[in-house]
Amino acid sequence: RILASQIASQISLHQPYGGIVPEIASRSHNLVLRPLINSTLEEASLALSQIDAFAATAGPGLASSLLIGNTTAKALALVQDKPFLSINHLEGHLLSPFLDAKTNTITPCVALIVSGGHTLLVHLRNINDYHLLGRTRDDAAGEAFDKVAKMLNLPYPGGPEIDRLSKKGDPSAYEFPRSMINSRDFAFSFSGLKTAMFYTLKKIPNPQHELNNLAASFQEAVVDVLVSKTITAAHYTKEFLITVSGGVSCNSRLREAFVARCHEANLDLKISPPHLATDNAAMIAFAAAQKLALNLTSSFTEDINPNLPLV
Repeated sequence: RILASQIASQISLHQPYGGIVPEIASRSHNLVLRPLINSTLEEASLALSQIDAFAATAGPGLASSLLIGNTTAKALALVQDKPFLSINHLEGHLLSPFLDAKTNTITPCVALIVSGGHTLLVHLRNINDYHLLGRTRDDAAGEAFDKVAKMLNLPYPGGPEIDRLSKKGDPSAYEFPRSMINSRDFAFSFSGLKTAMFYTLKKIPNPQHELNNLAASFQEAVVDVLVSKTITAAHYTKEFLITVSGGVSCNSRLREAFVARCHEANLDLKISPPHLATDNAAMIAFAAAQKLALNLTSSFTEDINPNLPLV
C-alpha cells in the first residue's frame, strides 16, 4: 500500500533547452531532496525512525543525479541503523504494473518496458529471474517521440504533444516504416522511422498544416511495432500475461491498441497506471520491498552504475 508518493518535476526547468541538462538536473535534486523527504514523511504520518528500510536507484541514469539520491538513502539507512537496498531503475518499471493490483503478487509474464531511454522486452518469471528477449538497437521509442516532436517544432516533452495531436489526425495519411516488425526476433529499431519523418517533412510545402496527420501516422508506426513484437513474444514464451510500463505506456493509442490486440489474442494485460508509469519513487520502493522480503539487501559500499543492465 502506498502511504505517500511525491515527485519533484523538473520539466519546466528543462523545457527551454528541449531536453534534460545534467547539471540543472543534479542541482535541482540537491535543492529539493530534503524538503521532499520531509513532506513525504508528513503525508504518510511517519517519523524517519519508523521506516523499515531505505532504497534508492543505482542506475541506469545520469551519474550526477544518481549519486545524490543513492548517497542520501545510504546516509539515512546508516543513521537509522536500517537496511539499504540498491535498486535498478528498470526493475522498478518492470514490477510497477503489479503495484496497483489488489494482491501486489508478481506473476510470470512478458513485460514491455518502454520509456525515453529504454525499449526492451523481458520474460519475467519471478523476482530476480528475468530473461532479456530483446531491446532497441538504436533509439528508444520515447527518444524517437521526442526527436520527431522536435522536428515538428513541438514543445518538450514531445511524447504527450504527439499523442494530443494524433487524436485529430489520420494514422494512415503517411506510410512510415515498421522497422524490424517481421525480423523474427525481439529487437527494435526506431532510427529509420525518425529518418523517414525527416525526409517526409522536406517534401511537404507547409508541414504545420499537416501536424495532426504526421503525428498520427508516426505514432501508429511506433505503436504497431511495439504491440506486434510483444504479442509475438507472449506466444513464443507461452505466457498468458503481458505487462507494459515506462513513460511511453501513458500514450493513449498504445494503451488502446494493447487492450484490443490482447483481447483478440486471448491474453491478459496489465499496464502501469499513468502515475506509476513515469519515473516515480513508489515503483523503486515496491521493488525494494520485494527484495527485502527475500532478505536481498545491499552493501553500503555498492556504487552507482549509469549503465546498469537489468539482466
